[in-house]
Amino acid sequence: MSIASALRAYAWNLAYAEALTRDLTEAQWTWDGGPGLENHAAWTIGHLVSGSDILAEDLGLAREMSQEWRELFERRGPGDPRLPSRDARYPDGSELLAEFARQHDRVARRWRDLAPDDGDAPLAWRFEGYLPSLADAALFLAVNHECLHLGSLSGWRRAQGLPSALAAMSRGPATP
Repeated sequence: MSIASALRAYAWNLAYAEALTRDLTEAQWTWDGGPGLENHAAWTIGHLVSGSDILAEDLGLAREMSQEWRELFERRGPGDPRLPSRDARYPDGSELLAEFARQHDRVARRWRDLAPDDGDAPLAWRFEGYLPSLADAALFLAVNHECLHLGSLSGWRRAQGLPSALAAMSRGPATP
């Protein structure tokens, strides 16, 4: 798979996140769907911002996510029992999406600038036994990790009786 293909999938995830959230009211952004659906839209998009910020660091850029947002959205990996706080004050949806788009842009620009062999560098991280290189980790964080959470967000959305965001995307990008 080429970097260009990975970056197209990464851009598609951003478009899907926007489609999943474009018709939400501010109250819906933090709707708690009950057991199994606790990861509301505000937490999910914020968590994906943290994933992009971590990926930026893996690609050699400085982390830019505030400590306040890190405390709200970062997790310590699979098995972390924490759920989104019911008492937290989450940023509004437009702020979350703007930061998600900004993080995507900085990661994509940096990733494009890497030399082809840079991705072969080993990377010490929790899944290095499966995905040992920088390129493996980048592809996981940019595509797999985001798809995993966006799929959950899709189920959360459908539990509210909202229509399929993916179906609307199948017609291609909206033209201005």
